[in-house]
Amino acid sequence: MEIKDRILLAAIGLFTRNGIRSVSMDDIATQLGISKKTLYKWFENKDQIVHGVMQQHLSQTQGECDALVGQSDSAVGELFRMVDWTKSQFADMHPSIFHDLQKYHPVSWQLWLGHKNQYILAQIVDNLRRGMAEGLYRADLDVDVLARLRLAEIELAFDPQVFPPKQFDPQRVAVVTLEHFMLGVATLKGHKLINKYRHVTEEE
Repeated sequence: MEIKDRILLAAIGLFTRNGIRSVSMDDIATQLGISKKTLYKWFENKDQIVHGVMQQHLSQTQGECDALVGQSDSAVGELFRMVDWTKSQFADMHPSIFHDLQKYHPVSWQLWLGHKNQYILAQIVDNLRRGMAEGLYRADLDVDVLARLRLAEIELAFDPQVFPPKQFDPQRVAVVTLEHFMLGVATLKGHKLINKYRHVTEEE
């Protein structure tokens, strides 16, 4: 592995565990067992490292999500795969990630916004349309409105004003909001399939 890739790998581990703001160039160099002089040969400052980490992370995320969609036998199955993927993504993620990115690294924040408003939005729209075609989601859904609602819910999990991190784990919030969204758009047929995935038995 090239030193540049090793730096990005070490940085994303530190950012995920500790938040972006609290990690210094010294911390990254120490994690790798290299000098700061070597670190600065590859990156002029921390902002460049954050940007490189974001580019790499978003590219990996898109590849994983594309594979997830291709492996799913229904729109509901796709979302349950997404629940499992979301749990793994948020398992060790520091709750300040989005706040730090927005406040201290505006160029990298714009990368995230582009990914969110284009790729993620398109994935949600495709899932809604797929579910409607399969009879698992209601035929009268306003796809444009609901897709943007779901998009807002993703970020809401990391909003400290709404869900203070000392009380609410972002992973928990992400899973609860996704399941709530699914149940809101589903037909009776869809509800039955959702309950099957959730191992829930309801009286009709």
